[in-house]
Amino acid sequence: MTIGRRGFLAGAGALLVPPVRGATPALNEPHFPSRLHQFVWRNWELANLDRMAEVAGCAPDAIDALGRSMGLPLKRTLTDDQLRRIYITVIRQNWHLLPREQMRQLLGWTDEKLTYTLKEDDFLDHKLGPKPHCEPVTYGAPDAAARRRASEMRRVLRQTFGAELDYPGDPPFSFIARLSAPLAEPHEPLHDAAVDPRYVYSYFALYGDPLMEPDLDPFPDGYAQRLVAAGVNGVWMQGVLHTLVESPRFPDFGDGAKERLANLARLAERLRGHGLKLYLYLNEPRAMPDAWFRGREHLRGSEDRGLFALCTAQPEVREWLAEGVEQVFRAAPALAGMFSISMSENFTNCFSRRRPELCPRCAKRSIWEGVGEALEAMHRGLRRASPSADFFVWDWAWPEELSRNLIPKLPRDAGLISVSEWSIPLKRGGVPTTVGEYSISVVGPGPRAKANWSRALDAGLKALAKMQINNTWEISATPYIPVPPLVARHCANLTREGVSGLMLSWTLGGYPSPNLEVAREFYRRPVPSIDEALDRVARARYGSAAPLAVEAWHGFSRAFEEFPYGVAVYVIPTQHGPANLLRVEPTGIAPSMILFPQDGHKRWSGAYPPAIAHAQFEKVASGWEQALPVFRRAMERVPAAARFAAREDLAIAEVCGLHFRSTANQFAFYIAREAGDRATMRTVALDEMRLARRLYTLARRHSVIGYEATNHYYYRPLDLAEKILNCRHVLDELKA
Repeated sequence: MTIGRRGFLAGAGALLVPPVRGATPALNEPHFPSRLHQFVWRNWELANLDRMAEVAGCAPDAIDALGRSMGLPLKRTLTDDQLRRIYITVIRQNWHLLPREQMRQLLGWTDEKLTYTLKEDDFLDHKLGPKPHCEPVTYGAPDAAARRRASEMRRVLRQTFGAELDYPGDPPFSFIARLSAPLAEPHEPLHDAAVDPRYVYSYFALYGDPLMEPDLDPFPDGYAQRLVAAGVNGVWMQGVLHTLVESPRFPDFGDGAKERLANLARLAERLRGHGLKLYLYLNEPRAMPDAWFRGREHLRGSEDRGLFALCTAQPEVREWLAEGVEQVFRAAPALAGMFSISMSENFTNCFSRRRPELCPRCAKRSIWEGVGEALEAMHRGLRRASPSADFFVWDWAWPEELSRNLIPKLPRDAGLISVSEWSIPLKRGGVPTTVGEYSISVVGPGPRAKANWSRALDAGLKALAKMQINNTWEISATPYIPVPPLVARHCANLTREGVSGLMLSWTLGGYPSPNLEVAREFYRRPVPSIDEALDRVARARYGSAAPLAVEAWHGFSRAFEEFPYGVAVYVIPTQHGPANLLRVEPTGIAPSMILFPQDGHKRWSGAYPPAIAHAQFEKVASGWEQALPVFRRAMERVPAAARFAAREDLAIAEVCGLHFRSTANQFAFYIAREAGDRATMRTVALDEMRLARRLYTLARRHSVIGYEATNHYYYRPLDLAEKILNCRHVLDELKA
């Protein structure tokens, strides 16, 4: 079974990262002349010269000269908007390079903001792993040896990229302006749909505290119009209750709450005007550090990693939950509703980390009693404010006993969300596994969702399916995976299950795409055949090139069904592809969630022996590469008006293939490293240079490549240029 998000956060993560923070050594990158050179290179596309110079303690001209000495392209100034959207990439790129204080200085943040971001921005501290010990980076004039090496880097860059190195390309986040531009002919919402709601997350929202930065609009009008055109009628965003509401019970909560609620109310009202419902995701009550409970010891519940639950057995906590939800929905009456996760994500109730025995009250109670009372309190508060707002309960990470005992007890006006594909048994490469995370390569629904939907329907509740229409952690570096036949099969299957609502994405997957357009075909009745749905979407998007496009989609889908589901999707390098560097010697640093695959190929393998995982990725990559020329021929034949979108669709398809091929390569490299097979390691390094060179071009031309909302850019083009330097250094090491 795949390590799922809950398992990773609640314990499996401890197996993947060293347990003591600060004990991890910083990675050594010998392909750079010095750490100062590394700092300048890696931040060239992420920060401005003045801020880099401030960190290094020198003049901006000195930083610029150092960059030019390595052959870097003209330094372009990032806008304030770009800087505010790229901070996770900045943190990732400097995690093994700068001490915390210099990293904070580079971002221009307070220490409080950095602390909040690491804790609350989609588990960023878990994704990064322990902070290595890093000496400060300070400017010093390069010595003769460093100057020679920088000159050689410059020669390699110019030889490899030529004039393309100076091509500005598509600036980071340019896709936001394109998606935000109003449509000439906006589409009417689907008023006669049999499935309602159908909601997604923003493709480019900031996850941490977006209601304090409303100018970084998560749902601009043009983007809202495009979602409506794709059949979507709802969107969601996270809320953190102690930042949204003030309370005399807990006067230290609610700083900035009035501003957040005012912005939330305006956003919900504006979206309603477009035909989009806004849902609030609540994962409550959030755990607090020990110091918060001084004078409130009676509220302290179970403990997990230095945080303590606000025990929901205490009426005071339940009433705060009810009052908080009531305040939010009174302040923002245009909100369509809320959904809640109760057994995963952040540490919330005493049962959410499966350690109720650490609470003197919850140790004696059932899991369904503890979880149920938290949900009841939020429902009670919602109904005080609104008789009609939707109340959805998500069974994410619920054990069977909780589902069996709690679903029949939920409020009759609630809806139950269940991940459609969970618990599907499969065998790929001869290895039996079970789906325990999101998947597009495995088509749902599965037995767990069917059982829980049946319980919900028997209890008079609404049944909703949680799907990933566009992408998953199988690969999230492209805005969608071009496998519409798999999406169509899943949607067709759901029409037979009594499901009347769809949550179409987690934080990844909100891009207007052919996948969403194919799903749209199944929202009305009568339901089309799969072939009819694919043909309609392809003809509307590609005109007479539709038959070739559909042929390619089927080829991509067949290849993707070879994906070795059961690998550790949270640490495997399918997100980074060729940007993940090769290591001749083991780093000794374990992979961390999403952001650092490192060289841990045995961790990547999950349920599979590494050799079988490698063989399966070879099948995925080979099948994809066979279908890609067909898709290329199709995109070359589209009408002129559709060519910009077709070029992007082709780039997305090609990038998927490059990532799959690179993942196969990296497995091959580390299996060979373990066997002492230097010939294979050299062959792989040469091929990785080829892949990185091609991906550089695609990433430079298309700003959507390598981007995901909660991780920002996994790589920028210069990271792919660095991979070429890394591979050349690897080849030199292998000669020794």
